[in-house]
Amino acid sequence: MTVQHPRAIERLVAGQATSDGAGVKLTRVLTQNLQHRLDPFLMLDAFGSDNPDDYIAGFPEHPHRGFETVSYMLSGRMRHRDSAGHEGLVTDGGVQWMTAARGVIHSEIPQQTEGRMEGFQLWLNLHSSEKMGAPWYRDIQATDLPKVTTAQGVQLTVIAGESHGTVGAVQREKTQPLYLDVHMPAASTFSQPLPATHNAFIYVYRGEVLVGEKTVPAQRMAIFSNDAASDGVTINASADAKFLLIAGKPLKEPIVQYGPFVMNSQQEIYQALSDFRDGVLGAA
Repeated sequence: MTVQHPRAIERLVAGQATSDGAGVKLTRVLTQNLQHRLDPFLMLDAFGSDNPDDYIAGFPEHPHRGFETVSYMLSGRMRHRDSAGHEGLVTDGGVQWMTAARGVIHSEIPQQTEGRMEGFQLWLNLHSSEKMGAPWYRDIQATDLPKVTTAQGVQLTVIAGESHGTVGAVQREKTQPLYLDVHMPAASTFSQPLPATHNAFIYVYRGEVLVGEKTVPAQRMAIFSNDAASDGVTINASADAKFLLIAGKPLKEPIVQYGPFVMNSQQEIYQALSDFRDGVLGAA
């Protein structure tokens, strides 16, 4: 796939070490101060440990309203249960896609007591017209995720959007998300067309890659510049590398977040808190 005018890197971002749930250690890569810059994406967490003490307690029941969560498990086993009656077990290479919309209460609990647990959770905003819609959930096992290998041997898992003629597992009309897991062999090049209006970034989790003259090392997010003349991104790897490429159409709406609620106004946040307190949020 030819890209004539690739985007440059605007800046590199190092994630912030933190914990969430019942003490799960993770790195918050896309933080709240980047939500407008990377609209429609609200958050990206990366987690990975061989020490069960870092993940074993998981994420007990907690509420969400107003956005979607996309959990991608590189290795490990995590069980999802929610108040809408959905339940699923995501294992190595699988994805859980949950649309919280008007509200769910859910839990994500590890189903292992040893070994490595590694993956990512991405928060994708919903348009104001969708925030109070019905919750939705889909479990996608690794074998059901579309995959493609380019002529240069680059292996792609297409979680959302479309790449190299392969349509991803999930499509969204309003935000048009592209979510790729890209595995590059040494001395390869990868190009992906992107609308100039979409915000885009990569997160390198193995090795390092080169974008133009700029090196993006492991455990770094690189935000692509927005250039009206650009038609995509081109990435090179001198040695084996793995990264996520994420892009989407910005909603350009107000973003008001209070913990697990993301709405368009303070009043809507007050309503979410009231509904949660009254036991209405997540009720069937």
